[in-house]
Amino acid sequence: MKSEVCDHIEQKRGRMLDLLEELVAAQSVSGQEQPGQQLVYDRLQEHDLEIDTWEPTVDNLKDHSGFFETVTYEEFGYDGRPNVVGKRTGTGDGPSLVFSGHIDVVTPEPVSDWTYDPWDPTIEDGKMYGRGTMDMKGGIAAFIHAYEVLEELDIELQGDLLLQTTIEEEAGGVGGVLSALERGYQPDAAIIPEPFGVPNIGIAGAGVSYFRVTVPGKAAHTARKYRGVNAIGNAMDVYHALEELDQKRRERISYEPAVEQDPKAEGSETNLSVSVAEAGDWVSKVPGEAVLTGRIGWPPGERSEEVRQEVIDAIMGVAEDNPWLAEHEPEIEWFGWDADPHEVDTDQQIVQLATEHAEQVTGGETSYVGGLGGVDERFYELYYDIPAISVGPRGQGGHGADEFVEVDSLVETAQTLALTAMEWCGTES
Repeated sequence: MKSEVCDHIEQKRGRMLDLLEELVAAQSVSGQEQPGQQLVYDRLQEHDLEIDTWEPTVDNLKDHSGFFETVTYEEFGYDGRPNVVGKRTGTGDGPSLVFSGHIDVVTPEPVSDWTYDPWDPTIEDGKMYGRGTMDMKGGIAAFIHAYEVLEELDIELQGDLLLQTTIEEEAGGVGGVLSALERGYQPDAAIIPEPFGVPNIGIAGAGVSYFRVTVPGKAAHTARKYRGVNAIGNAMDVYHALEELDQKRRERISYEPAVEQDPKAEGSETNLSVSVAEAGDWVSKVPGEAVLTGRIGWPPGERSEEVRQEVIDAIMGVAEDNPWLAEHEPEIEWFGWDADPHEVDTDQQIVQLATEHAEQVTGGETSYVGGLGGVDERFYELYYDIPAISVGPRGQGGHGADEFVEVDSLVETAQTLALTAMEWCGTES
C-alpha cells in the first residue's frame, strides 16, 4: 500500500506543480491573503471534506498568553482575511493529525533583484522559482497533493485528518494558527511543511521580539548647532551598545539544531539587529529625535522577559553614561512579534514516524534542526501540549530574490506526509 501511494504521488506530480503555480500567482502577501485562501477553498471544495472558513477576531484572542497585536493586524485588521480548514473525519478512533501551512508570503521587493518574475513561476534545472515556492506554498501544495492521492486510492484513515491554511505567519501567526487552535482545531499532532529540507525534521523554533527605541535630542537651526543636541549622535551610542550586546550574546549562546539547519549559523544562533533608523526632517536643522527599530531572536534556553531585560539594560546603560540622555531617557517600545522559543522532544512518536518515512523516501539521514526563526509550531507545543514538527522541501532564497524550491523535494515531502499520516492515524485493513 505504501509503495502504491508513493508511486501515485510521483506519477501525479504535475498536478501538484500546477497547484503550486496557481498559489504563487495568487500573490497573497501577508495582510492580503484572501486571493490565496480563495484558491485553497475552491480546491478543497472538490473533495470529501468538511470545510470551515472564518476571520479571526482580537476579542476572541486577546486574553490568550500567546497573543500580541501583529503588525499586519495593525495595518489591515482581520476583515477579509480568512483561515481555511478542511476536515476528513476518520473511520475509527485513531489519533488525529493536522497538516498546516501559512498562505502568506513576504513582498518580493525589490523586484529588480530577481532574475525571474516572482509571481509567474518558472521551472528550470529541477527548481521552481517564484515568491512562496519554498516559503511555504510548496509545502501546502505537497500536503494537498498527499491528501488527494490518499483519497484517490480509497485509503481510509482511522483518525481525523485536517488540511489547514492560515494567515499572517510572517507577522507572528496570532490570527492564523492560534486562532485555529482557539476555534477548536486541536489535533493529537501537527505537521507544518516549512522548508527545513526533507529528510531533515524541524523540531525547534526561535524566540522573537520586535522593539523600537526613540532617542531624544534637541532641535535647533544648524547655524546655531550649539543650541541643539543631535539625536543621531545619541542614537549611534545606543546602536553601538546593542551591537556590543549582540556580540556578547553570540559568544555565550550555542544551539546545535540551528547549526544543523545552517552550518553558517555557528556563532550566530542568537541575533540582534537594528533594521530601521529614522532621524531628521530638514538639512538645516539639528534633528531632535531619532528612532531605531529592530529585532532580537534567540534559540530555546531563554524566556522572552529575560531577553527583553538585557536589551533594556543595554539601552539604559548608555543613558547613564550620556549627560543628555541621563536627563532625557530613551523610550523603549515592544511591538509586533513576542514569541518564546520551543523545542519538541525527538522521542515523540510523531517525530520518530516522520523520521522513518523521510529517510525511507529520500534515502538520506535525518538531522533534527531549527531554532533560527520563529514558526507556528510553537503555538501547539507551548500552549496546548501538542507535538508539532516541520517536514518540508528543500530550497533557497526565502524572503530574498530568486526564491526557489527543488521539485523532487516536493514529491518527497508529499510522500513523507502521506506515509506518516497513514501510520499515525491508522488505516483500515
